[in-house]
Amino acid sequence: QAQLVESGGGLVQPGGSLRLSCTASGFTLDYYSIGWLRQAPGKEREGISCISRGDDSTFYTDSVKGRFTISRDSAKSTVYLQMNSLKPEDTGVYYCARSYYCSGDVRKASNYDIWGQGTQVTVSS
Repeated sequence: QAQLVESGGGLVQPGGSLRLSCTASGFTLDYYSIGWLRQAPGKEREGISCISRGDDSTFYTDSVKGRFTISRDSAKSTVYLQMNSLKPEDTGVYYCARSYYCSGDVRKASNYDIWGQGTQVTVSS
């Protein structure tokens, strides 16, 4: 069945970097847009980035723009989230999810139909 699996989370110091991976199986990754969402402690899950199907247009929330980069490797059926200059407020569980389109509001979490299990990112000294 269609499935997404995240990996790459961990503990990193402020200012450090991590690269998250989202590997798809059971469906053709190129036919879909993929979003990255996160849930900070005590907060609702919120989208932070999305990459569109077709032209691979990318979208970011203001909170991560200029620090995070989303990309797609079709040959590996994987979408990446490169996270640089990490801050303590980036701490949370990071999820990737599937949709046909990237919402005009990247923060929206309701347009995704399949989700990964999540990977924990902790930014702390």
